[in-house]
Amino acid sequence: MSFFAILFALLLEQVRPLARHNPIHNALRTWARWASRNFDAGRPHHGWIAWGVAVLGPALAALAIHWALLIWVGWPAAIAWSVAVLYVTLGFRQFSHHFTAIRDALDAGDEDRARELLAEWQQVDASELPRREIVRHVIEYSVLAAHRHVFGVLAWFAVLAAFGFGPAGAVLYRMAEYVTRYWRHRSRLNPQTVSEALQSVSVRAWAVVDWLPARITALAFAVVGSFEEAIDCWRHHSQRFPNDNDGVVLAATSGAVNVRLGGEALRSAFAPNNSQAFSAASVAMPQEASESTPGREAEPGHLRSIVGLVWRSVVLYMVLLALLTLANLIG
Repeated sequence: MSFFAILFALLLEQVRPLARHNPIHNALRTWARWASRNFDAGRPHHGWIAWGVAVLGPALAALAIHWALLIWVGWPAAIAWSVAVLYVTLGFRQFSHHFTAIRDALDAGDEDRARELLAEWQQVDASELPRREIVRHVIEYSVLAAHRHVFGVLAWFAVLAAFGFGPAGAVLYRMAEYVTRYWRHRSRLNPQTVSEALQSVSVRAWAVVDWLPARITALAFAVVGSFEEAIDCWRHHSQRFPNDNDGVVLAATSGAVNVRLGGEALRSAFAPNNSQAFSAASVAMPQEASESTPGREAEPGHLRSIVGLVWRSVVLYMVLLALLTLANLIG
């Protein structure tokens, strides 16, 4: 039944995307702030407690509601609950408008506007970027956003749903990623609000949670792209990126569409007095300088290749889930 839940959630998200400022995300932000304020005492074991409350708490609540609906109401209600959770946790429309606006600006030859949009999206200084570097950064940010907002959610949802855990996997993945970003954002506003121990715990936990989805995404990109080049780049060049999981995804992307990725990272344009509002789509994970992968210099045409790569990967996911669902029904 995972196939139908994902299909309905994706269709619903395309027809009526979740608003940027909505009560659900506001509630999760308040929950993450409450967990850090009440359980973060500056030591590693306190950090794990705060992380467990902030991340595992919502995941277990989603699981409890799923089982209650399945037992007392029936499987249609349980599927509806999964659709609702997926609608909140995944979706292209949570970041794709940034990508589209920058691509349109580049197609129109308005590089200054493209720089402004990139800086607004990622809260970085893009004022001196040449055209090819604008494209390169847009590709990297967009691919990682697609992984975190779509493919990672789908991977954890499908894996745990197969064992009867309903939508708990989707909540686990999104909350693990969200609290890592949010607590880093809070520490920039006021270093005393979130301890270094809690930040370290959240980063380590996120690396574990994202390990399997990152490799599933990389494999999907290889299958729907240039397979041999993607696998070769994954094997030999993923270590060029500071973050292991991001490196796997970006290296596979580089080989799949033959584009050079990696290089100098953009400087943060973060300023506490103009960044009081936190948005899940506007504050990225920090990036560090890395070595470039082989491939052609990034060009605007590569943006269309990335769109095709992502959508073909979504189709691949859905086909595999459809086949598994059919096999389960027949069996």
